[in-house]
Amino acid sequence: MIRRLGAGLAVLWAAATASYVALLLAPGDTVDILIGDGADTPEIRAGIIAEWGLDRPEIVQYLAYLWRLLHGDLGRSYQLQRGVGEVLAGQIGPTVQLTLAAAATGVALAAVIAIGTAGRGRWPRAAASAAELVSVSVPPFLIGIVLLSVFSFTLGWFPVSGAEGPAALVLPALALGLPIAGVLGQVLRGGLERALEQPFAVTARARGLTERALVARHALRHALLPAVTMAGWFTGALLGGAVITEVLFGRPGLGQVAMQAVTSQDMPVVMAVVLLSAVVYVTISTLLDLAYRVIDPRIRS
Repeated sequence: MIRRLGAGLAVLWAAATASYVALLLAPGDTVDILIGDGADTPEIRAGIIAEWGLDRPEIVQYLAYLWRLLHGDLGRSYQLQRGVGEVLAGQIGPTVQLTLAAAATGVALAAVIAIGTAGRGRWPRAAASAAELVSVSVPPFLIGIVLLSVFSFTLGWFPVSGAEGPAALVLPALALGLPIAGVLGQVLRGGLERALEQPFAVTARARGLTERALVARHALRHALLPAVTMAGWFTGALLGGAVITEVLFGRPGLGQVAMQAVTSQDMPVVMAVVLLSAVVYVTISTLLDLAYRVIDPRIRS
């Protein structure tokens, strides 16, 4: 675990360094890039030079940048005239709400489909595989458009945009969660079918254990490892899909912030979003390593 934490810190350092190098390599003057479309005055330019140490050697600038990050200082948005940390903190709540709802939706659908079709006849498995293939192949934004057309514009069951109330969360969570359910369902069903062919399953059946109890008590735990491994993948899928989904459904959140920052060339905010994504990904990956040891005690030895 110490080695794993060290690797995670190395990834965070690489992400911070890559974003800083991208800032330096961007065409044009660094001060102009940091200002973006914001107000340009001599006072603001002097403040940027002092904050980023642009009048000092580049290695000193880089080390000062890392030192600020270690102290939680993400810089300042010179367009919004606010600290970047304040900008992200004000929008992270809706994004966390959306990603958790989408993850719960995808995992629940995958578990229901996999448990219901693993080891069954040919046709239920073929129908489930076809539905999973469609959900994986169609981009989340197109799923969102279809959901809006049917359930908002035609039936009027859910609001078209906004984040007021639980009803406004249903369609965005489905749009993000269905592709995850398609991939996880395939992986989980394959793991269940392999587990049901193992010697322990034969022994459990010989002892009179029903098929449903065998799946719930024994096979599901054996099938979780590959599914948990995929959780790292869908963390990245959720972070990337949240940007488009929030814009499509008119929800507040980090997706809206990232889109506006890229459009207006607000580099401090863009760099902070990149770092935040790396932190989330490394944290989830580390927690998954811990989960492996809980699910399968053999890994501990």
